[in-house]
Amino acid sequence: MTYFLPLVLGFFIAFLAVIPPGLINMTAAKVSTQEGKNEALRFAFGASIIIFFQTFIAVLFARFINNHNEIVTTLQEIGIFIFTILSLYFFFIAKKPKKIKADSKVKVKSNRFLLGLLLSTLNLLPIPFYVFASMSLQASGYFSFDKIPVSCFVSGVVLGSFSVFYIYIMAFKKIERKTEFLMRNINLIIGSVTTFMAIVTLIKLLYK
Repeated sequence: MTYFLPLVLGFFIAFLAVIPPGLINMTAAKVSTQEGKNEALRFAFGASIIIFFQTFIAVLFARFINNHNEIVTTLQEIGIFIFTILSLYFFFIAKKPKKIKADSKVKVKSNRFLLGLLLSTLNLLPIPFYVFASMSLQASGYFSFDKIPVSCFVSGVVLGSFSVFYIYIMAFKKIERKTEFLMRNINLIIGSVTTFMAIVTLIKLLYK
């Protein structure tokens, strides 16, 4: 159970984090509608491999931070600044996301596996996200930085991410209709989340 829990937590955290329409899952859906499910699955496999390494690096970094408490305060101060900038961006600068049209053309005609590797590599957001996720789980007593729990957590994240890609690949049309409201308001939602994170982090610092 000690090792099963990190696997389940990693799966559900990744599933919830990836399920909103984003670059990788929407590209997977796009490839599926234009080039077939097999090509889209190759893309998803490539993206998942990079997610494995990103999550592993994030957990190692979280373990390092956990062993050096003096770094935590500095990171929290940096986090307030970053969350504030992101909030301003999503509230006032970012444009409404455009719907992906089924008849649009995928410009890159390279191997879809390599394209998945490339796009996932360019997406660096999972690293800080899983740093703070693993630190929060560890602080709550649901996770430890031992080798086996780390391996289970990383595996869960990969499985959760790939599951979302698979859902987008296999059922994009249904998902597109059900997430229309989310697509119209995604910037507002993200801005609200980053604002909340900035406020919570500031309160923690003031409390200390």
